Amino acid sequence: MVPNRKWIFNGVLILAVLVLLFTPVGFYIKVYVNRILAFNPTPVEAREQQLITDYHWKLQDLGNSDFNFEQVKDEVVLINFWASWCPPCVAEMPSLQNLYRDYGDKVIFMFVAQDQQKRVEKFLKKGNYELPVYYENSTTPKQLFSKSIPSTYIIDRGGRIVVAKTGAADWNSSETRMLLDGLLGR
Repeated sequence: MVPNRKWIFNGVLILAVLVLLFTPVGFYIKVYVNRILAFNPTPVEAREQQLITDYHWKLQDLGNSDFNFEQVKDEVVLINFWASWCPPCVAEMPSLQNLYRDYGDKVIFMFVAQDQQKRVEKFLKKGNYELPVYYENSTTPKQLFSKSIPSTYIIDRGGRIVVAKTGAADWNSSETRMLLDGLLGR
C-alpha cells in the first residue's frame, strides 16, 4: 500500500508543527518572526494615561543590591518585564540594548526579570547584553501590572505612563527616540 499525497503532506505538516513547538529550532523561529512583526510602540492618548500612585515597590538587582522604585520618582523611566524563555522578549532585546546604549545616562532603564537568576545571567552573557536587571521583592504597582510579557512602560517625570506596550516592539525606532527626547526636554 502506497501512502497518498494527502497523508504525506499531513505528516510533514504535523512534523513541522512539532518542531516549531517543542525544539530549540522552533524557539529561534518564533524569535525571528517576532522581530519581523515588531512595530514601533505608540504613546497612550493623553486622556488615557495612568498616573503612578504607588512608588513603594522594592526590587533587587543582579548583584543583590536593594532598589526602591521611589528612587526614580521625577525621572523618565523605561520598565520592561521579560523572561529569557519568552520569544517576543528575546526578539525585542537587541532594540532595547541599542536604546539603552544611547539613552542609559539620561533615562532610567529597569529590566524586571520573570526568570531564574542563573538563566538570566547566562542569557545576558550569551547575547552580550549590558542591561540593569532587577527582581521584584514586593508587589508591582497596579498601574504596571500585566499578565503578559513582554510588557514595557515609559513613564514621564510627572509619573504618567505615556507608553504601555505588551508584546514585542522595535524600541530603537526614531519615533521612540523622539518621544524620549521630548520627555527629557520637559
